[in-house]
Amino acid sequence: MSFVLYDLIFLAVFIIFVTFFLYKNRANLKREMKIIFLYKAQWGVDLINYIGDRYRWILGKLRYVIIGLGYILMAGILYLIGRTVYLYVTQPVLVTKLVKAPPIAPLIPYFPQLFGMDDFFPPFYFAYFIIALAIVAIVHEFSHGIYMRYSKVGIKSTGIVFLGPFLGAFVEQKESDMVKASKINQLSILGAGVFANTITAILFLFIWMGVFYMAFTPAGVFFNAYSSELVNIDSITSINEIELQNPDKSVLMNLLEQGRINDEIVLGSNGYSINVSEIMINGKKYYSNQRILDAPLAFNGDKLLLYEDSPALNNRMVGVIKSVNDEEVKNYAELGNVLGKYSAGEEIKIITDYNGEMLEYNLVLDENGLIGVGYSPAQKNMAEGIATMIFKEPGTHYDVKNDFLLFIYYLMFWIFIINLLVALFNMLPVSILDGGRFFYLTIWGITRSEKAAKRVNAWIGRIILFGVLLMMISWMFGISQ
Repeated sequence: MSFVLYDLIFLAVFIIFVTFFLYKNRANLKREMKIIFLYKAQWGVDLINYIGDRYRWILGKLRYVIIGLGYILMAGILYLIGRTVYLYVTQPVLVTKLVKAPPIAPLIPYFPQLFGMDDFFPPFYFAYFIIALAIVAIVHEFSHGIYMRYSKVGIKSTGIVFLGPFLGAFVEQKESDMVKASKINQLSILGAGVFANTITAILFLFIWMGVFYMAFTPAGVFFNAYSSELVNIDSITSINEIELQNPDKSVLMNLLEQGRINDEIVLGSNGYSINVSEIMINGKKYYSNQRILDAPLAFNGDKLLLYEDSPALNNRMVGVIKSVNDEEVKNYAELGNVLGKYSAGEEIKIITDYNGEMLEYNLVLDENGLIGVGYSPAQKNMAEGIATMIFKEPGTHYDVKNDFLLFIYYLMFWIFIINLLVALFNMLPVSILDGGRFFYLTIWGITRSEKAAKRVNAWIGRIILFGVLLMMISWMFGISQ
């Protein structure tokens, strides 16, 4: 049975449970905008009061950490938005080729499939969404409440928010008390939520790492590139026997437009092939093709990354390397040790696993005793890219032990990444977010003028909105090209 079906069953059961819960507790419900239900619970207030009173000394010291982190997150999200706007405005066609989804996409179940981003993001099921959203909302709002209690800001109520089948949490403050609180206390209340989300993200990052070691086992050498070299365009002497004299980028672009780089050479074996063009530089042979050449030539540069004439490329070796001369290899270190037993020019047998098909290659080692494969850290899957940067061994292929552990593995990732994203996004200096008031109080404290703070806060909101509009317009232009 497909896991999507299990996920839909889970959603149906969850909706039934929520409906029953709301009906049973209808006396404690408050309805807003017809589709939002607020379930008020006194135990939330009691727990907040207990922690806020018992740990006042620790909470007081943490205020400065919380406020400092708030400024770091605000600077981080402003930099990310500014950088993204710059890329969309200056290179809209290139960006939309890499990321076809709109720059602003809602985080909803199955959004990778809905917006054509399933190569970049791992699965995002209803179960992931509901669990991650509940954790994010509860730790965020609960932490706001603790610092309200610490700062003697009255709490009217706490509880759970139901929006259809989805849930969150809320802490309703007495606004009059909030306004009377000192600026440092207001800043700590506003920053407490994102601080809690950041701590939760770090905690689940370590849990995610632990699940990885339980769920996966190393099972071969993964490669996603052949040996290549960065060369100067003006050093190319010929392409497909077309003689060139100190060419520049425009010469190569003209050859591409004229169809003279036609990729007529076929390299490969075992039924897997690649069409390439032969490029000569000072008597040394390289390979490339139209698709590979096209992207870098769109930039203002004078260099190209070309395939070297390697055994793996000549045989179009694909798949995960499982063994060399029947000796098992699980990672690049083991592959290097095994290849070190042979000399340049020797023939070796390599077995690879390509989508479950075992392929055999007989390669002659190059002059350096190598086969010419490599690993680039670039990952389509965001989860695997982050994992490789932090705890996965680069270039190692892993087998998953069972589907349930794989489900838990990606669940831990989503709880980690959504907490981190909420912490960043919520510190955006926009009035509807915590970062809006945080920024306003900061400007007020610096200028000592509430009027100036309101004016600056309004302008930063307009600038951010303008940046978002620019991204959307640039995205639409890039998609249309």
